[in-house]
Amino acid sequence: MKKIMFSMMLLMSIIMTGQTTVKGRVIDASELPIPLANITLRGSSNIGTVADFDGFFTLTIQETPPFSLVVSSIGYETTTTNAITASVEDLIITLNQGTELDIVIISASRAPERIFESPVSVEYFGQKEIKNTPSVDFYSGLENIKGVDVNTNSLTYKSVNTRGYGSFANTRFVQLVDGMDNSSPSLNFSLGNLVGISELDVSNIELLPGASSALYGANAFNGILFINSKNPFEFQGISAYSRGGVTTQEAAGTNAFYDVGVRAAHAFSDKFAAKVNVSYIKGTDWFAVNNDNLNDPSLNRQSDPNYDGVNVYGDEISTTVNGVSVSRTGYEEQDLVDYDAESLKFSGSLHYRPMADDLEIIYTGRLGRGTTLFQNANRFYSPNFFSQQHKLEVKNNNFFIRGYITAGDAGDTYDTRIAATNINNSWKSNDDWFTEYFTTLAVSGGNHDLARATADTGRLVPGTPEFETAFNRVVSDPDFTTGAKFQDESELRHVDANYNFSHITGNFADIQVGGSFREYRLRSFGTVFTDFDGPISYGEVGIYTQIQKLLLDERLKITGSIRYDKSELFEGNFSPRFSIGYNAGEDRNHNIRTSIQSGFRNPTTQNLFMGLDVVRAITMGSAADNLDRESRDYALSTNGTALTGNANATITGRNALENSYTLDSAAEFINAADPSLLIKSDVQLVKPEKVTVLELGYRGKYNGFSLEASGYYNMYQDFITSENVVVPFYGEATSNEDFTSPSVQALFNNDFNIYNIATNTSAEVNSYGMVLGVDGKVFGTYDFGVNYTYSKEDFDEDDTAYQSEFNTPEHKVKATFGNRNLFSNFGFNTSIRWSDSYVWNDAFGTSEIPSFTVADAQINYTISSLKSVIKAGATNIGGEEYYNALGTGFIGSQYYIGITINNL
Repeated sequence: MKKIMFSMMLLMSIIMTGQTTVKGRVIDASELPIPLANITLRGSSNIGTVADFDGFFTLTIQETPPFSLVVSSIGYETTTTNAITASVEDLIITLNQGTELDIVIISASRAPERIFESPVSVEYFGQKEIKNTPSVDFYSGLENIKGVDVNTNSLTYKSVNTRGYGSFANTRFVQLVDGMDNSSPSLNFSLGNLVGISELDVSNIELLPGASSALYGANAFNGILFINSKNPFEFQGISAYSRGGVTTQEAAGTNAFYDVGVRAAHAFSDKFAAKVNVSYIKGTDWFAVNNDNLNDPSLNRQSDPNYDGVNVYGDEISTTVNGVSVSRTGYEEQDLVDYDAESLKFSGSLHYRPMADDLEIIYTGRLGRGTTLFQNANRFYSPNFFSQQHKLEVKNNNFFIRGYITAGDAGDTYDTRIAATNINNSWKSNDDWFTEYFTTLAVSGGNHDLARATADTGRLVPGTPEFETAFNRVVSDPDFTTGAKFQDESELRHVDANYNFSHITGNFADIQVGGSFREYRLRSFGTVFTDFDGPISYGEVGIYTQIQKLLLDERLKITGSIRYDKSELFEGNFSPRFSIGYNAGEDRNHNIRTSIQSGFRNPTTQNLFMGLDVVRAITMGSAADNLDRESRDYALSTNGTALTGNANATITGRNALENSYTLDSAAEFINAADPSLLIKSDVQLVKPEKVTVLELGYRGKYNGFSLEASGYYNMYQDFITSENVVVPFYGEATSNEDFTSPSVQALFNNDFNIYNIATNTSAEVNSYGMVLGVDGKVFGTYDFGVNYTYSKEDFDEDDTAYQSEFNTPEHKVKATFGNRNLFSNFGFNTSIRWSDSYVWNDAFGTSEIPSFTVADAQINYTISSLKSVIKAGATNIGGEEYYNALGTGFIGSQYYIGITINNL
């Protein structure tokens, strides 16, 4: 027994000899505590702790001294303590306020690291930036980040993009809110913050420009945005905000808006916490009243019988007789929508820590309802849309596994262009209207005004009871041959997991593995997709691993990762990434990095299974089994009926793909009446798109200033695009035709339609650019930042089938200037953005976007006793209206004042 007791005492002595306990406090330069600071053992990121809300910490280490601790916190410079040789009871660690480069982020490597040492470009937008943005809300404030484009579609819907190929239907950019992809299951593009997160609940935002497929999978192609919410264990209490003001626009006048929100969070114990958020915004949207003629902006309806106005719909219906082209009289967008804009968002989460440690089980639910405008090939007005997400997640410091579902309901959404077309058809068919027009034109000696007035006899006039009756009938009818209602109840299901083995392998390298599974369930009832016979479902799976190693006294960081993804519709794809970063200088204040990585994106649900008549064309997905699912019946002309013996023709997607002419050659044939000019199309089934990215970057800190410069070069393969083809309703399309061919006769008889088919271009497409940014203090305590972005596309211009949709200015400059504490509790901030002119081209149309300059400003006053801020500001000061995409409303000014309570 004595021997046993002696052995146990000896063992305890050995264990205690090997333990070193460090107790202390983390404070700032003003000796105020820094809560939740991270304290880790230098050289071993898996050994550490977190300071409490008063900055105190205790760390017991199974290491033999001497050793050092690394201490970090968001917004402060990371520091390393002097060598610790024994247990310490009262270690005081002071952190100095840092630059943006000292902020700790997660997204770049799926593990904590400073922006300064990130292996790729990364941007950060935190509490300080949210409070100081002169924009109306935090999401709009993202447009001041270097390299970022924010396209405004609506007062409530904005689209974020980086590195070119901007679009409101931006399927190349991913947005994750607490790890959940908030893209529409059917549309595949992010809904911005339309149904996202309340400003009160935002903890921080991280943005990775460029391809991120190696860790985040398909579609993280142009970039990825992470919006992270506050944990109710760490951020408790009731907070609220209320702001209001006016929007001003020449077309819409001056209109009031308001935006309110409440957040409540409470930790009921050290094991259970919960939070809820509610926010609501209501206002009047930007009126879209651009009546420029898409065919020739120098001509209007009076001077061009074939007029096609930008925001005039129904005038896309056009025909040509004896070389004279004429379009129907359309309706302006403001006759078809009421421009209400509103968004109601609710979110709640339950957090359970069964062992009162880092293991946490989380349920999150998000619901959103509202009214907005969004744009793709056409403009859609969406009253009473609804979206919801539900997530269950289990995580600790080393792993997470989460599953979530996204479901949407289009509500009363309708297509404005199709609505106008079918309102016209409801009072007079196209055949009757054009017959009356050309008959009158002939007998009047070519008087187009008289011909239009005669054909328009009986036209439904906006504002009349007859128009309202027809309008209400059309927008509630989901049959696009007679109505315009957009039906959608599609769903997305996603599971992903990650395990960080650093606590096991940290002495060698940091190693992570993970994977994901996603399933789409498309249900549009045949209005958008070819799912007329039931939902269409398909899935994709991916796995990845990453290894990260520090060398040369932790100055050199090498990161390698690879991911494999497989869609059930396509062959698998590997996405590797390799990067090297080096901290140079005596104080390690200069970081040089280079990387090569690849990305890919699968064709979207629309690229695969769409079957939608957008008036200008039939937009068709080209998944193999969609070719026969897409089927339409067309009435033939009198000549066509005589030629074929049939009054109707059935055209499938397979006909469009295999029996059609290129649009350019068909146009040349019609102009020259030479059938030998016709060229048979050669459209291929759509497949995944790939990109290889080379990037070189530098970050440096210079006496209160930070400098960042980066450049990239993107090389695309199988770039996803679409091709317009002309499909004859009879005959066999071949090249070098003659007049005897039935397919040529079909074109003469107007027995054809245009199909827009998703495919990949064979053109060599590359893009490249650079970003320069400087941030720091001037005149003592004033914040100043300026950045410049250069973006350029390079492609084979001899390939006329490829139509660039780069949609990005070549040059952009942004600057901010302010002082968070100009005098006691008073601060201000200003920003200015300049954009070069650029060409916008998408399915909606093509036009040059003029250069514009936008200035915003805000002042704020802090009431410290209430932890509250009063803020007043204005956007687009000066009121010169601008737009950043064809078809949208011109953006005027906003003036606002608001208060945020208990949210410092």
